[in-house]
Amino acid sequence: MGDVLSTHLDDARRQHIAEKTGKILTEFLRFYEDQYGVALFNSMRHEIEGTGAPQSQLLWRKVPLDERIIFSGNLFQYQEDNKKWRNRFSLVPHNYGLVLYENKVAYERQVPPRAVINSAGYKILTSVDQYLELVSNSLPGITSKSGSTPILKCPTQFPLILWHPSARHYYFCMMTEAEQDKWQAVLQDCIRHCNNGIPEASKVEGPAFTDAIRMYRQSKELYGTWEMLCGNEVQILSNLVMEELGPELKAELAPRLKGKPQERQRQWIQISDAVYRMVYEQAKARFEAVLAKLQLARPAMEATIRTDMDQIITSKEHLASKIRAFILPKAEVCVRNHVQPYIPSILEALMVPTSQGFTEVRDVFFKEVTDMNLNIINEGGADKLGEYMEKLSQLAYHPLKMQSCYEKMEPLRLDGLQQRFDVSSTSVFKQRAQIHMREQMDNAVYTFESLLYQELGKGPSREELCKATQRILERVLKKYDYDSSSVRKRFFREALLQITIPFLLKKLAPTCKSELPRFQELIFEDFARFILVENTYEEVVLQTVMKDILQAVKEAAVQRKHNLYRDSMVMHNSDPNLHLLAEGAPIDWSEEYSGSGGDGGSPGAPEAATFSEKRRRAKQVVSVVQDEEAGLPFEASSELLSPASPDSVTELRGLVARELQEENPLPAGPLLNGAPSSESPQLVAASEASSPPASPLWQLPPGKAADLEPPKPSDQETGEQVSSPGDRPPIHTTTEDSAGVQTEF
Repeated sequence: MGDVLSTHLDDARRQHIAEKTGKILTEFLRFYEDQYGVALFNSMRHEIEGTGAPQSQLLWRKVPLDERIIFSGNLFQYQEDNKKWRNRFSLVPHNYGLVLYENKVAYERQVPPRAVINSAGYKILTSVDQYLELVSNSLPGITSKSGSTPILKCPTQFPLILWHPSARHYYFCMMTEAEQDKWQAVLQDCIRHCNNGIPEASKVEGPAFTDAIRMYRQSKELYGTWEMLCGNEVQILSNLVMEELGPELKAELAPRLKGKPQERQRQWIQISDAVYRMVYEQAKARFEAVLAKLQLARPAMEATIRTDMDQIITSKEHLASKIRAFILPKAEVCVRNHVQPYIPSILEALMVPTSQGFTEVRDVFFKEVTDMNLNIINEGGADKLGEYMEKLSQLAYHPLKMQSCYEKMEPLRLDGLQQRFDVSSTSVFKQRAQIHMREQMDNAVYTFESLLYQELGKGPSREELCKATQRILERVLKKYDYDSSSVRKRFFREALLQITIPFLLKKLAPTCKSELPRFQELIFEDFARFILVENTYEEVVLQTVMKDILQAVKEAAVQRKHNLYRDSMVMHNSDPNLHLLAEGAPIDWSEEYSGSGGDGGSPGAPEAATFSEKRRRAKQVVSVVQDEEAGLPFEASSELLSPASPDSVTELRGLVARELQEENPLPAGPLLNGAPSSESPQLVAASEASSPPASPLWQLPPGKAADLEPPKPSDQETGEQVSSPGDRPPIHTTTEDSAGVQTEF
């Protein structure tokens, strides 16, 4: 790999890449600085004026469930350095970064992970043929001959490949189709979460960044949705640079690659990944510097806005009236002829799968609570309540139970409309709806938890507890129906705007955009940081189509399509004191109501637990652990039995319970990965001494909240860590992320 990079990425070419990247970043960051002032003004105006948005009926968690592991288990990973497949112990913590360890023993001994993968921007492929097709398309003109060795061979029929248009690819495989389905659901959950990398709580930096991305791309005549608006700001910015830099490098370097077609494809993947990492580091430094500068200037900007708020609003309204008079006749004709006729069909295409998904969320929640209620009746009342409620509290984060909800969005198609409105992919709408589903499920669960906990304070009998649970379930479902209707209507409006506004801007650009600079003189110089002609122009265009969108969604609600509520139906203060329940401390069901076998341990457990014990007792949503000593078919010398794949919820719960109740292995017993217990304590100690040093995160004293903090995914995916002392140092630079986990780029 070093030879490939040193040959094709020499100092001169690296300098050229850095200069090109710097030029793109400079141009974008000008847009970002402009949008920052506008976003700050909009945020402060919103705080003062407020909105008439419907009041949420469900509670939401103010303290997230940070001490959970979403999934853990074993999977085979392809090692590119030695071209072999190795069994890895893998887990997905609450931050959704896939963490790969050498084995489970390495995890429990606090050995740093081999890789921490941030999956933003990746796609999951379930067949090698899909992957080979994408690889061939990424390097046109290079096709493998029939019968030649492909770039990748999978030893089983059940691969999972993480593919990225610019960054490194990751190759995994499973032994059974059931395991493949489970890991696909888990990895898709990781991608869904990591793609949504800009915090919604960011009311200034987030909107400023996304608006700057849109304005920059529109300045390049690129309208419509962008599939690589994935991850946090630095990842998105890296994707933006690679969108322009990638084709240029490909045209320049592809003819110079040597070897067989599959070897040239492998070389290009290595080169593209190395360039992406260079771009990432440069983008991170530049963006953080500009953001720091803007944050220093923010107090002065806020003071100006507070002092001159009324004048700024008046100035903006005057500008908007002039722009509206200029473009309104053209915009109304464009809306009437090219947008209005298609709004109902777009809305229907969105409503069907989305509403089915939210209905499935309701059904899954109802089934889980009903099953829990029956189990409490049959198995001993409140003694088992803590165990069941601990599992129910994590329902929204269970990738397998939520999969039936997420799958409802997969049929979403905008047949015939994607090309008309330049929608590159429907994935952005699918993932947004799926995130709403998870949020609404968690809100429903949390509201149920809070109400049930309040009821338990009355000391109910088993029969009274059963009746109370049923009443609370019905009460929460009514609130869910109202909130899900409000969330879906908002989602439909936002999706329709996201589809139609870029189309309108593109249609109007030839006749309107060149005239916009003359409106600049209408803005007072003191307010120029908070009012931009381009933004005001887009707001006027939005208003021309907004009334048609609102009318279409309103008519759907009036007709009770897909269980949407009318806007006039408002549930104000149906539970005036409900919000007070969310003010208390988070409920620890395993501590307060668990029996002797609860997941969280009994209240009488010793408080001074060791660090490794705490890590192994971390709450897991689901765990599927295979035999780590098992080999792959082509590597095994004897017949290999496929590990069993738990399919039912009961089996999964059993695995979770057994995993969480495991105790630390004694020196005389078998190791957790199934290896024989022939190692002496001295050998174990020697093994620990030769392992890479634990990161600072793992050296925190026991008892702190950070003890259960898993490795956080860095802002980009990481490579395999090479710890052999005799090896040459890797080419990639080594950094340390905010969690202290050392990762290589």
